[in-house]
Amino acid sequence: MLKRADLYINGQWSPPSVDDVFKVVNPATEEVVGTVPAAREADADAAVAAAQAAFERWSTTPAYERAAWLEKIHVELEKRMAEMTDLITRELGMPRKLTGMIQVGLPLSILASYVNHARSYAFEERIGHSLVVKEAAGVVAAITPWNYPLLQVIAKVAPALAAGCTVVLKPSEVTPLSAFLLADVVHQIGLPAGVFNLVSGSGAVVGERIASHDEVDVVSFTGSTAAGKRVAELAARGVKRVALELGGKSPSVILDDADLKEAVKGTVKACFVNSGQTCNAWTRMLVHESRYEEAVQIAVETAKKFVPGDPLDEKTRLGPLVSKRQYDRVIDYIRRGIQEGASLLLGGEAPAGLQRGFFVQPTLFGRVTPDMTIAREEIFGPVLSIMTYETENEAVALANATPYGLAGGVWSNDAERAMSVARRLRCGQVDINGAPYNNEAPFGGYRQSGYGREMGKYGLEEFLEIKAIQLPQGRRRTD
Repeated sequence: MLKRADLYINGQWSPPSVDDVFKVVNPATEEVVGTVPAAREADADAAVAAAQAAFERWSTTPAYERAAWLEKIHVELEKRMAEMTDLITRELGMPRKLTGMIQVGLPLSILASYVNHARSYAFEERIGHSLVVKEAAGVVAAITPWNYPLLQVIAKVAPALAAGCTVVLKPSEVTPLSAFLLADVVHQIGLPAGVFNLVSGSGAVVGERIASHDEVDVVSFTGSTAAGKRVAELAARGVKRVALELGGKSPSVILDDADLKEAVKGTVKACFVNSGQTCNAWTRMLVHESRYEEAVQIAVETAKKFVPGDPLDEKTRLGPLVSKRQYDRVIDYIRRGIQEGASLLLGGEAPAGLQRGFFVQPTLFGRVTPDMTIAREEIFGPVLSIMTYETENEAVALANATPYGLAGGVWSNDAERAMSVARRLRCGQVDINGAPYNNEAPFGGYRQSGYGREMGKYGLEEFLEIKAIQLPQGRRRTD
């Protein structure tokens, strides 16, 4: 068992103010695999003070030097990819093969991109007689979720450091171990004291403290919409800059001229990544009424291949949910779907043969209507709702008929038609015909999916303030 006894504050591992700990549970075995400190307000205050003290020096460090520090972190993390993969597999339960690609490989790619942005971004530009300067916004409180523990940390910490900000990181207490490994790397390379600080604690204690702290300038939060509203409320008292990446109920709109087999298979796969514990998962599949029966057949055949199993088995495609709490939540939504009249096509219960672990079968519902709970609320599990429409306008209306607006997909053999529908979807990111992810493109949502953007130059700019310096002009002669 991995026991982390200290917090990382001001360039050193420091004992917390109390002896309380969080237990980290392997969701596949229900065994405790580690512990981390359950920090209190005093620990958060110490981390913010360290970040504030380090800010002036770090923010005035040349961007190319900041890039060099990020590159050192990348080099050391890359050396520890196998260790990180094993660690995240154990604390999260995502199948190891996918963990290596998504939970570790993708964060490393994002980190490398910010090395390049720190070197190439135009932090100054001349506009007439003004010099426009884009400078570090200050101390950043980064509050990250459990479902992508390293990816979400890197997506906040890397651009913040590249911008010249100092950071206080509060990772989720459910999957915190990978953040501690990152702190090990930061300490190993000798990043200046106070630039990066790690305080593990609950959202109600440490999260609220740093979100409301007078010396924090920017709050970057990823998590549930309910928690995001609370963070925004606390930050508003100090008029802080806030970026929120919240929930989603993303639609996959399969138009009547699409390659149905490709579209349905792509939708099912996108829904079940990380056992459905993904904010931008396509959890609503919209198909034309005339193609419903065929779509259902393809969806069931595809979903049956996602057999729950041991995440350490290279053949496993569907791991457990992260916790008993999450398991209970998903099972409750499945029961509500049945009670409200949706057609249960597959799954709906714990899989046979797995006596331990928080496993749920891949679950498909058909004939889902917009008024049903499973069509409106984020479930965060391997549950796909299949809905039908008669016209393209109805499909767009259904796609937009939730409070969320994070992501979506459009499938069509007509490129212009697909683009037209994509433009009408009220969400921050749309994939056409299963287009691949691009970590240089902005990621974020509309409406109750939050505001602000991550990734690429857009993520960097969330941590920059803009200053105009007016330069004096030569005096005119009057004689």
